[in-house]
Amino acid sequence: MREKAQNWLKYLLSDPMVKILAKNSHLTKIQLETLLIDVLAENMADKSLKYDEKAKLRLLAVSRGAFNRSLRQARQNVIQSIYTVLLLGYIGILEDTSLEPYIEVANKLRTYIKTQQKLAKKAPKEEHLRSVALLHEELKTSLEELTKPRNMSRGL
Repeated sequence: MREKAQNWLKYLLSDPMVKILAKNSHLTKIQLETLLIDVLAENMADKSLKYDEKAKLRLLAVSRGAFNRSLRQARQNVIQSIYTVLLLGYIGILEDTSLEPYIEVANKLRTYIKTQQKLAKKAPKEEHLRSVALLHEELKTSLEELTKPRNMSRGL
């Protein structure tokens, strides 16, 4: 199971879209890896795993204490991100109209994920690969544009 989990982590963390999103998130690569293990390891194991077992699933094995620290930091960063979005909405910086570009990107991400999942189940045709590559580039460009600091005051 360890090898399967680590292969899945390597695959996911090397995904170009995950790299773009993670780079602009509040999570470090280690925190993301730790959070993924915590959330998804039990689904792979079909049982509840102890933290020392989860720590061994990391790509570079760490102690249970180091795993727990990374997990606590990751959870705190996720919670703070949610509160930040709620705060900006509450004080009026994020209004419905200003969220539209982000909602569009979120919808494109959903389409991208569904397309990737379909292609993984069958042998993809060249045209499907081209459309996924095009969608990937659109998403990359949209995300880069939305995350430019100078666009923050205009976009929000």
